[in-house]
Amino acid sequence: MTNKVALIGAGAMGGAIGTRLVETGNELIVFDLDKDKVRELVDRGAKTAASAAEAASASDYVILSLNSPKIVRMAVFGTGGVAEGAKPGTLIIDMSSIDPEATKALASDAAEKGLRWVDSPLSGGAPKALIGQLTLMAGGKEQDVADAHRVLQHVSSNYTHMGPPGAGQTTKLINQVLCGLNFLAVAEATQLALDAGVDAAKIPQALKGGRADSAILQEYMPRFVAKDYRRTGRIDNMVKDLNGAQDLARRTNTAMPLTATCAEVHRMLTAAGLGGEDQAALMEFFKGPTRDIVQ
Repeated sequence: MTNKVALIGAGAMGGAIGTRLVETGNELIVFDLDKDKVRELVDRGAKTAASAAEAASASDYVILSLNSPKIVRMAVFGTGGVAEGAKPGTLIIDMSSIDPEATKALASDAAEKGLRWVDSPLSGGAPKALIGQLTLMAGGKEQDVADAHRVLQHVSSNYTHMGPPGAGQTTKLINQVLCGLNFLAVAEATQLALDAGVDAAKIPQALKGGRADSAILQEYMPRFVAKDYRRTGRIDNMVKDLNGAQDLARRTNTAMPLTATCAEVHRMLTAAGLGGEDQAALMEFFKGPTRDIVQ
């Protein structure tokens, strides 16, 4: 049976998710304010809608890929939003990365309108979405999470039900803490290797399979060495997620000194105008004000 899916948000991540869904035989209808992004998906076989409400009215599942709780709320409950067009029982799958508390409120408001809600943020980025290998962490009622998998199986290779609404978003914050710290540690180690005269490009192979190994080490140390800043993510998005983790830590009274340092480094780079750059641009932090002059 073909899944009828509305996609609200066709940016870098939403576009990759939409592309994969079309390629795997799903019937996709897309809405985004950026008509060029919509056109890219239409060229691949998707249909377009004039509003989120229109997209939802023709679908059994609605996937959201948006940037903030405010935008998610507007897209669902605002004028022309999903709730205006969705049939009772429509399953909304929010793949955005937003605050767990905001997610709980959104899920509750959706239930009052007869709509179902699953928060399913992701790890792996656009490259993994395109090959169906995202890691997804889901929050919601057990049956809703199981139903969401009928669609999400096409974009993921690891799908875990973490608990009630908001649990997926909480898990994503934990994921981002681990990723942010790992990015920074690998960048710092790369700079040490370069300064010490070691061939840093050989380190991933030398450490492969050891305790220091990680996907980030294997992918990013070569990019750090080469100053390969091709964008697969954004530093300012990491700032958003680390801010969210720190907000959660304040509510739970959890000490997170390493996360605080990591967040400050990312904020410094954002303040320096590098917020739109990939995590690979973390190497710019280790230049220092005189490094280019000395070298």
